[in-house]
Amino acid sequence: MASFEDYDEFGNYIGADLGSDEEDEAMQTDFGQATQQPATLEGYDEEPEPEPVQEGALMEIDEPVHRAVVLHEDKQYYPSAEDVYGPDVETLVQEEDAQPLSEPIIAPTKVRKWAVEEKDMPQTRFDKGFLLNMMSLPEMVRNVAVVGHLHHGKTALMDTLVFETHKLVWDADHQLKYTDTHVLSRERDISIKSSPMSLVLPTTNGKSHLIHLIDTPGHVNFVDEVASAMRLVDGIVLVVDVVEGTMVNTEAIIRHALQEDIKMTLLVNKIDRLILELRLPPADAYYKIKHTIEEINTFISGINPDPELRLSPERGNVAFGSTDMNWCFTLRSFAQMYADSYGSLDVTAFADRLWGDIYFDSEVRKFTRKAPEGNSKQARSFVHFILEPLYKLYSHVLSEETEDLKKILAQLKIVLKPVMYKMDVRPLLKVILDQFFGPATGLVDMIVEHIPSPVASAATKVERTYTGPQTSDIAASMKQCHPDGPVMVQITKLYHTTDAQSFRAFGRVMSGTLRKGTQVKVLGEGYSPEDEEDMMKATIEDIWVSEARYFIPTEEAPAGNLVLIGGVDASISKTATLAPADVDENLYIFRPIKHVTESVLKIAIEPVMPSELPKMLSGLRSINKSYPLATTKVEESGEHVLMGTGELYLDCVMHDLRKLFSEIEIKVSDPVTRFCETVLETSALKCYADTPNKKNRITMIAEPLERGVAEDIERGRVTIRMTPKERGTFFQEKYQWDLLASRSIWAFGPDDSGPNILLDDTLPSQVDKKSLGTVRDHIKQGFQWAAREGPLCDEPMRNVKFRILDASLAPEPIFRGGGQIVPTARRVCYSSFLMATPRLMEPIYYVEVQAPADCISAVYTVLARRRGHVTQDIPKAGSPLYTVKALIPVIDANGFETDLRTATQGQAFCQQVFDHWSIVPGDPTDTTIKLRPLEPASGQALARDLVLKTRRRKGLGDQIAVSKYLDDEFVLALSASGHADLLG
Repeated sequence: MASFEDYDEFGNYIGADLGSDEEDEAMQTDFGQATQQPATLEGYDEEPEPEPVQEGALMEIDEPVHRAVVLHEDKQYYPSAEDVYGPDVETLVQEEDAQPLSEPIIAPTKVRKWAVEEKDMPQTRFDKGFLLNMMSLPEMVRNVAVVGHLHHGKTALMDTLVFETHKLVWDADHQLKYTDTHVLSRERDISIKSSPMSLVLPTTNGKSHLIHLIDTPGHVNFVDEVASAMRLVDGIVLVVDVVEGTMVNTEAIIRHALQEDIKMTLLVNKIDRLILELRLPPADAYYKIKHTIEEINTFISGINPDPELRLSPERGNVAFGSTDMNWCFTLRSFAQMYADSYGSLDVTAFADRLWGDIYFDSEVRKFTRKAPEGNSKQARSFVHFILEPLYKLYSHVLSEETEDLKKILAQLKIVLKPVMYKMDVRPLLKVILDQFFGPATGLVDMIVEHIPSPVASAATKVERTYTGPQTSDIAASMKQCHPDGPVMVQITKLYHTTDAQSFRAFGRVMSGTLRKGTQVKVLGEGYSPEDEEDMMKATIEDIWVSEARYFIPTEEAPAGNLVLIGGVDASISKTATLAPADVDENLYIFRPIKHVTESVLKIAIEPVMPSELPKMLSGLRSINKSYPLATTKVEESGEHVLMGTGELYLDCVMHDLRKLFSEIEIKVSDPVTRFCETVLETSALKCYADTPNKKNRITMIAEPLERGVAEDIERGRVTIRMTPKERGTFFQEKYQWDLLASRSIWAFGPDDSGPNILLDDTLPSQVDKKSLGTVRDHIKQGFQWAAREGPLCDEPMRNVKFRILDASLAPEPIFRGGGQIVPTARRVCYSSFLMATPRLMEPIYYVEVQAPADCISAVYTVLARRRGHVTQDIPKAGSPLYTVKALIPVIDANGFETDLRTATQGQAFCQQVFDHWSIVPGDPTDTTIKLRPLEPASGQALARDLVLKTRRRKGLGDQIAVSKYLDDEFVLALSASGHADLLG
């Protein structure tokens, strides 16, 4: 038996060797954990009998013996969280003070909701299955955009149709604004995004049609949304406030609709303003309505004098309404109301007599074209049959006592519950007018008759938007709107989901039938058969019919319909084309959208925490998808620049970037503008540059383009895709270019619709045209690079024509590769540009101000302080307002609207839209101009000041010298000949 001496101070056994029996005995003695071994093999099968427990003894539990060596770190003294709480509970173990006390240790689940959505499918007066079935009848489908100026009643018109088709509770205190789903739209009472909504609406004779409507914003800053919507539709409903008439955005929309060859219909809205606000007598109200319609027709005929485009009530393409009061009618639908009341009546013949210089003699009850004389009982038919009853109805509801009103309404067969007579005047008026006019079938008639179906307009749409050959099988299928052809979908817009984590693509099925689970090719804007880089394959995960606040899922969408598509947004930034994945023939895209305006205002942004830069970049990618005209760029200095159309636009973009897409704090610079660089004269010298290997030389000169050429290129009137003969004819006839020059155009820059031209002006007798042809693409690349980043301050060039005068090239192809030619072509573009009297150009806003007569002087004062000037101020016919038209440089327009409202006590309201580019006064390369810090530059020093500030912001040096881009021998030759002053 081991004694105490057999162990050292650490408890290790150091005595004599023990046998197995002695070891067991020692372990029993020392640890008290010995287990009794069974004596025989049979003992393993038999359970030992339990020993009787003595009374009063403590219960002993036999613990199993673990003889394995357990490392210290593996020992478990306490049960784990999983043992205590179970495997389904997530547990966090954190260091002390790892997060502030203000934050909960386990944060609550964050619900991301960035759009107004219905919880469930609301009840509709049409069956949703019926709507989906109608999609396969393209003749019964209409694709329509609701467009117009700010606050002219587009969203209210959509509300009228929503109440007509949905079982909703009407709230007298709050406008519904069903299609304003963006959070900012709700806060600011202004539509920011276009919103598609598909409704089944009946015509006057009860025939149902599926109408895909797109409600668009009216503010000029968001006109890019309008252009995206108009690309997909076959016609527009132009909503115009009868009091305000044609406004700046109305004109921009009409111009774009004519350019895109889209059918127009007109809704003269807010007729009740003539009664309640202006209080015009019925005869004067007629003249005001007529003046508003004629104002629009005059503008249309100024662009396209085609008489078929005329909008007139007797043609049926003009409706009248008050979307605020939920009523709308056309001449024919009002005539139908008379027919329903008085029995037999020729509705069409009666409607034809309700507009224009046709009078009704109430004594003899006959129509006449003879104007009344003296105190005749004759009245204009529109006034007698439409306006006078309307005026009477309004005046009776507003002024009569309840009992008298009941009698009058009884004559009109309008029955109200007794409690309704106790309502306020406005809701009471709305209820009575709703019963008087009924559903807006007149508006549906106008849409169905004057806007073509997808089948009727398919050929025109394809010819205008498809870049591929019009004779191909795919084009033929699209022109027939064939549901069994190859699937082609044109996508123009991306809408973020409620949680803003992904996007749904909105597009029009041009041919074939789009089905869930189908694999398609997603072709981006940069795709072409020669360069297939901008292409990826995707699977259609979901298809929905959009209803603004809810979505109806569908398994398929036949040709001619507008749908939302899930699963294809990953590679789309602005617009895209979905094409079948199994087609081997060359695929082509739909043309990118030509927008009405340009992004000219820009801000520099950076995250407050530099570590959050990846989050900001991810957010910027989402902004690029969400806003059609938002563009982002990284400058040489590394700053991230965001460009938009105006202050409100950028404000909304920044809200979405901070809250929806990146959820971080972002610092923003003061707004600055885009500039352009141009020339005034032809280059003083022929400029040449040698390639780095000294084996090639390119000679060029720069000169200004004729006025109007840049705008024609940008608007697509002349394109690089035209044949040289077509292009030659265009420049010959319009700008008197000689035939050789007009057919020698190599490229437009900085891209294929850029406002600069590269021209081959070499002669076959002097230059080897064959070898020049081999480097054509490299020279074009160098030119486009130079046109994208000009030498003055790294801004795009504009209105510049570069002529290649000479080119001596190495005979061996290896010595004239892109690495040699591209930078040399760029350098010679820069030197010839700087030799041609360079100038800076700035963007100019066109401003339209609505103000009362006593505020006009204040408008002039505010404009004068900001380098602005008034071009016109005219009274608005039939209203107490004046319209002031002015021009103001964009760089000076920041805060102009706030300034204007302050100066006029909020009575003046203005809209600003990009108008044109203008040359900044002064020579930007004049080093003799002294600029004092913290003092605004004026007059001839302005261009120099703007260029230097822009260069410093971008991290470029102050010096702009042509010698930087010239070869040393050329510089020496110039100095020797006494022309050193040209080097700057």
